[in-house]
Amino acid sequence: MQSLEAELENARELDTADLADAIEEIGFECTRCGACCKAEADDPHTATVFPDEVRDLQDATEYDWRDVARPMPYGLEGGEADAEDEGNTEPTGETFEWALQTDACGDCAFYEEAEDGTGACSVHESRPLICETYPFSVALGGTSQPMGEAVDEEGMVRAHECEGLGRDISRDRAEDLAAALKERAVRELREAIAVRDEYEPADPDDGVVVHDSEGAKRPDGTEYDD
Repeated sequence: MQSLEAELENARELDTADLADAIEEIGFECTRCGACCKAEADDPHTATVFPDEVRDLQDATEYDWRDVARPMPYGLEGGEADAEDEGNTEPTGETFEWALQTDACGDCAFYEEAEDGTGACSVHESRPLICETYPFSVALGGTSQPMGEAVDEEGMVRAHECEGLGRDISRDRAEDLAAALKERAVRELREAIAVRDEYEPADPDDGVVVHDSEGAKRPDGTEYDD
């Protein structure tokens, strides 16, 4: 398996023209179905977000950190009410990413649905890279993988389930997506390296700790002080 540093170099060397060719070959046009923003079955919507993207969304919405992002649930324990203790609903443990906040239905907190059933993003101009590039990802040793298995592949580009796949896409749009896809691949790897280098074990019995590229944080985005 390649080191993260080797994967990062590969990401930096990605040719956006080749990525755009692949995106054109697969084809894509957003149908505003909203599926990528909504919960699936019993699983809440989960989209990873970088700490600076959380702050960008805070600036765009004037929301608190918790309104924008939540700790990635993987690695945490609890979170469901205990039969003998109705107040025991707080998860505990350590996790390594942030996810966009969800509403009571498990949909992205920024998802809006029109009367005709089409979906829209209320923060579209400030949306994170994972949202901007969906349903595509880049195959780099398994690091840049969004939700769901790939349903189509063309070179380094993977496409994940979406009803907009296979539709005509302009060259300009394909190039914009390719540039964002490369940026996302580079940033995900830089984030992973920084998390690895900054990581120091925290007390898993002391609530939730989120490790990101800036260090350890509480769920409200403040610095974790052991």
